Amino acid sequence: MFNPSRDEARRFFCDAWHKYRGKAALSPLESMAVEIVALHPEYHALLEQPERHLDKDYAPEDGVINPFLHLSLHLAVAEQLGIDQPPGLRAQFERLCTKLDKHAARHALIECLGETIWQAQRNGSTPDQQYYLDCLKRK
Repeated sequence: MFNPSRDEARRFFCDAWHKYRGKAALSPLESMAVEIVALHPEYHALLEQPERHLDKDYAPEDGVINPFLHLSLHLAVAEQLGIDQPPGLRAQFERLCTKLDKHAARHALIECLGETIWQAQRNGSTPDQQYYLDCLKRK
């Protein structure tokens, strides 16, 4: 799942959750996704009714968090931590865990990752790893 469409990414979370609830075998990536979904009970009903939610737009101006984007950022951060990419990310996460619980520390990473992506889009550039790490240092 290197460059999924919006619909493929959303369907991935719904399908993984469905398989988990049905006690079906999960791929390693699906297991990772299910662990993240388990941290967010507020999204369980949404994932259990994909036909009602897969096509929904979550505009920032509506003041609603896009649950699929949030879960995707969680998954990205989990993968980054697994390989310590960018280098030093895991150390920043461990530092944050001395001040926050692990879920809150992950949310700090998600916030900085989102900021880094937004900055890159605004500048028409690739995401700046140093910007990402510097953002975390301010947390």
